[in-house]
Amino acid sequence: MECEVDINLEKCNCTYSGCPRKGKCCECIAYHRKNGELPACYFTDEQEKTWDRSIEYFVRINSKR
Repeated sequence: MECEVDINLEKCNCTYSGCPRKGKCCECIAYHRKNGELPACYFTDEQEKTWDRSIEYFVRINSKR
């Protein structure tokens, strides 16, 4: 399966402009998993702007519902 970067970029909410993995979902997920994080797409646009991609942050903000 070929990565469809153009299509992925339409949905990518990552605000890190220098990211070499932007639109390359497989690479992005592998990178963040290695660092104990989640990629931007797991967060709302407002949450993503904090750049806190930690699993702890994700659990904390989603436990309030």
